[in-house]
Amino acid sequence: MLDLSAVTVTYDGAPAVSGVSLEVPDRKVLALLGPSGCGKSTLLRAIAGLEPTTGGRICWDGVDLVDVPVHRRGFGLMFQDGVLFPHRDVAGNIAYGLQRAGLDRRQVAARVGDLLELVGLPGYASRRVATLSGGEAQRVALARALAPRPRLLLLDEPLAALDRSLRERLLTDLRDVLTSTGTTAVFVTHDQHEAFAVADLLAVMRSGTVRQVGSTAQVWSTPADEWVAGFVGYRTLLMGAAAAAIGVRTLLPGCRLGLRTAALVLDDEGPLVGRVLLVTPGPDGLVLTVTIDGVGELPAIGPAGARPTPGENVRLRLDQTATAVIGSAAVNSALVR
Repeated sequence: MLDLSAVTVTYDGAPAVSGVSLEVPDRKVLALLGPSGCGKSTLLRAIAGLEPTTGGRICWDGVDLVDVPVHRRGFGLMFQDGVLFPHRDVAGNIAYGLQRAGLDRRQVAARVGDLLELVGLPGYASRRVATLSGGEAQRVALARALAPRPRLLLLDEPLAALDRSLRERLLTDLRDVLTSTGTTAVFVTHDQHEAFAVADLLAVMRSGTVRQVGSTAQVWSTPADEWVAGFVGYRTLLMGAAAAAIGVRTLLPGCRLGLRTAALVLDDEGPLVGRVLLVTPGPDGLVLTVTIDGVGELPAIGPAGARPTPGENVRLRLDQTATAVIGSAAVNSALVR
């Protein structure tokens, strides 16, 4: 198990990471999620031993790693650009760590073959890396990182350089590979969709600190504060009277109701009435801005075939799965409908 206790990293006296404490249980994937410059990659590099810490402890199974060099930590690394060796073919790239570990040729060949199957590239062993697509290169980089069976895999935005459609396809594959191999991993990303798709646990970071740690379900359903709520997609926050106007009868004192864009849905039988202000067609349906008495302007969605026009009154329903209670006292039972 990875255990961080009050880890601090400073640059020129200014903290880039400040007092971070986290645990990553065996066989779980933790996503460090946050905006650019929040310290998540710096923290990953500190775990790897590539960045010196100025305070706190980084331990693996209770052993402090402060004096353990990078190559002796038993951790695997995968970065955004993959950094494949251009003078080696695909098999040679994957075999690199195995050869350094002293495995014989038969063991290396068997492990390389198994990994190519695992990452969906059977038959690619003799391919030159210059002929690979971006997605294929990242699959090879993943196989190379997994080859020595690292006790912890560290992934720094490994899909960020890929186009959206390819990134979407690889997300599921990455999750499947990590799960099937039982790999303990820390995954850095600024994209909340990636984090929720790949990770079991989330640590949401801002300005070098961790604002919330929990399972993906916990962070999704009960964001710790308004900043976390906004970062994971709850763009609209309502207090008691406004929440009651859309059908939420009771919120605990100090709580807010967070709404995602999909929280209000066009429905001819819906109990709410809103006036359409703006309609934006999209490939998967409509995104609208509506105004509701006692609330104000809110986002809503509708099917692609709907034809509302600005100024028209429409009926809406609240999708409870796209809402969350936000606040220090927030728990699932705080929302009574």
